[in-house]
Amino acid sequence: MRMTIVITPSPPGYTYQVRLPEHGLPDDRLLGVMERNNTLNDVEWSEGRCTGTIYCGKNDKNELLSEVYKRYCWTNPLHADCFKDVRKMEAEIVAMVGEMFNHPDRCFGSVTTGGTESILMSMKTHRDWGYDAKGIDKPNIVCPNTAHPAFDKAAAYFKIHIKHVQVDPDTFAVRPADVARAIDSNTVCIVGSAPQYPHGIMDDIEALSEIAVRYDVGLHVDACLGGFLIPFMEAAGFSLPLFDFRLPGVTAISVDTHKYGYTYKGSSVVLYRNWSLFQYQITSTSDWPGGVYASPTMSGSRAGANISVTWAAMMSYGKDGYVKATKEIIKGARYLVNGLSNIDGIKVMGDPQISCVAWTSDKFNIYELSVFLTKKGWNLATLQFPAGIHIALTRRHMEPGVLDRLLADIRECAGDLCGKPVGKPSGAAAMYGMAAQIPDRSIIDDIAKEYWNLYYKVK
Repeated sequence: MRMTIVITPSPPGYTYQVRLPEHGLPDDRLLGVMERNNTLNDVEWSEGRCTGTIYCGKNDKNELLSEVYKRYCWTNPLHADCFKDVRKMEAEIVAMVGEMFNHPDRCFGSVTTGGTESILMSMKTHRDWGYDAKGIDKPNIVCPNTAHPAFDKAAAYFKIHIKHVQVDPDTFAVRPADVARAIDSNTVCIVGSAPQYPHGIMDDIEALSEIAVRYDVGLHVDACLGGFLIPFMEAAGFSLPLFDFRLPGVTAISVDTHKYGYTYKGSSVVLYRNWSLFQYQITSTSDWPGGVYASPTMSGSRAGANISVTWAAMMSYGKDGYVKATKEIIKGARYLVNGLSNIDGIKVMGDPQISCVAWTSDKFNIYELSVFLTKKGWNLATLQFPAGIHIALTRRHMEPGVLDRLLADIRECAGDLCGKPVGKPSGAAAMYGMAAQIPDRSIIDDIAKEYWNLYYKVK
């Protein structure tokens, strides 16, 4: 059966370029085409209307980072002999992020293209460690069901069995005892989120560390989302339980620099406790006629510009800049939680401590609220199992009035929904609910794949 879905079509008059132009376009015409294509965008992300997406503020060092990118746009750290400065910057990024996460000595790791690649690299590394050190040839990993889908992708790519552990239905944190029960002799790694994406909840990394040590398995802490917030929370006046290399069971951490590190997209860091683990991330082909070829990440050639911009952002913000930004965002998140808690019909999901907040309702269909907010110009995320709405707060949301506008719109719609009888949802709200109720998830997988079929369609 072939599933079909609808992608918003381009307006009349827009055409797709399907072959090279016979003659190269003059600069002014080329830029004109790009300006016209830009008018296709109708989400006001610059005004803080989106969840996540653009994490920096309106005036956050864009001129500086653009200049740095321009200087390094042709560089490639695969050729470290040609670009010694890029190699130096990457090594310094790994060292600085390692220090942020309290590595006691020299930290090992790499700059990657994003959180997914960081997670892929760590799971491949733990898989190979398990085979070499423990003889595990049918490896598995144990993850909370709220862990990022990148762990599922790693399992698919690297032939690792993945065990999903359901989180506590009230706290939305994984229960360490459930993780321990899922471990067997083929487990190479367990996973904790700091925090997880759907509800913004921190897993109990301290308890997971004890389990990892007890069972001699790896522990990957996924801090892709919170990696440039949680290290600065104490200095910003907020307390958190331990989550980093101070815990002996933590073997790897993923940290996205392109979120709250405020660098350009395509930048993340994966860290390891020691060289004996990190070496399994590196691949080497020593008998190729072209010479010895060794590389540390999925890509061979990499964009040195992304490394240089990441280094520049970290050096320009400094610890004090990140502490200030963290204080703003955490205060904003708690302001939002407090506001939501005072709206009739709205229930905050769990106890979010970082930058993501999710809410649901026991009085009306929460997807109806999602549809209303979309009509109001908001671009938020819908959750399933259970149903909810989520926002990842950024510096854009800290602009004056943004959170108050969001709360006012939620309050308006919630009041309307609470005041009318609960009926069958329609339109997009019905679609969201139906999708969550289909027991055969392969049908939803087919629909999701069809989206990408249409995404690349040019005719």
